[in-house]
Amino acid sequence: MSLLHDLYTNGKQSPWLDNLRRTWFASDDLEKLLERGVRGLTSNPSILAKSIIETDAYDAQAAELYEQGLSTEEVYWKLVVEDINNAASRLSELYESSNGVDGYVSVEVSPRLANDTEGTIAAAHSLKAELKHPNVMVKVPATDEGLVAIEQLTSEGFNINVTLIFTTKRALEVLGAYQRGLARAQGPLDKIHSVASYFVSRTDSAADKLLAEIDGGEPLISQLAIAQSKQCYRDYTAQLQSEEWETLRANGANSQRLLWASTSVKNPDLPATLYADALVAPNTVNTLPYATLEAFEAGGTVADAITQGVDESDALIEEAKGLGLDLDAIGKELETQGAAGFVESFDEGLKALEDQKA
Repeated sequence: MSLLHDLYTNGKQSPWLDNLRRTWFASDDLEKLLERGVRGLTSNPSILAKSIIETDAYDAQAAELYEQGLSTEEVYWKLVVEDINNAASRLSELYESSNGVDGYVSVEVSPRLANDTEGTIAAAHSLKAELKHPNVMVKVPATDEGLVAIEQLTSEGFNINVTLIFTTKRALEVLGAYQRGLARAQGPLDKIHSVASYFVSRTDSAADKLLAEIDGGEPLISQLAIAQSKQCYRDYTAQLQSEEWETLRANGANSQRLLWASTSVKNPDLPATLYADALVAPNTVNTLPYATLEAFEAGGTVADAITQGVDESDALIEEAKGLGLDLDAIGKELETQGAAGFVESFDEGLKALEDQKA
């Protein structure tokens, strides 16, 4: 049994892969990943743009679509939908055997819609019309406008992967939006699933730059992201014990799971499995970049680490506040930067298609 299987069986955490490549569908590469223990796939504009730019696997379909008179953005979405449908088909057996818990592929609405509630809802409907499988999660960013869209789409029965969460406060707001959507839903609640993607290592990257310039800040370097994640898991699971949640579960609702995202280390001096090891927790997902997945398989640790040292984590966060760090403000800035970064990647993908067309 691989360590990924051990993570799922004994750690009660689902390992998903944060990657998607069209070249997988012409080989058994994806099947091999599933055999190793991968239980889902996530994508984002950066991943999809990279796949389009670095391979020629899209050229023939793109040329055909251009000949039909489609715009570059229309071509892009046709290519993306093709990839998502292919991946969802390959994961459908896992989706069925897990009773809809795993076996998902995630695809993001246009990143240009991060602050557009109605545009996000319309884009989700447009994607759903093109996607042929139930095991797809539509990714919606956790902006103020996104929270409204998440509630509405959940009430309509969409499976939502909420992305770009950087603080406990925002994670709890996301859970609240999902809860309200379930309470409004007209269809069966047991068919609706959701994950809340909490970005981890980016917090350390941002906070460490500030800590390096503060007297007394050095001991906190590369510790705040994990400390904040432990707080989030504690508070998130506590909110899931409310009477409102008990009522929803009695009616068949599924709890929204925390999904740890951005779990690769950005500082090369840190152990490659730092965040993966520290974030093992029941009823959660860890979406791992390929390099982190391989490092974890080679030398990771499966232990319920996230419930250990929570009081110490509280003390670390308080110490950081005492040094002048505002983690909520850092999280808001990271949300803005993340949304802008996805727009940039989206535009790079479109430019690559334009270059191929020329």
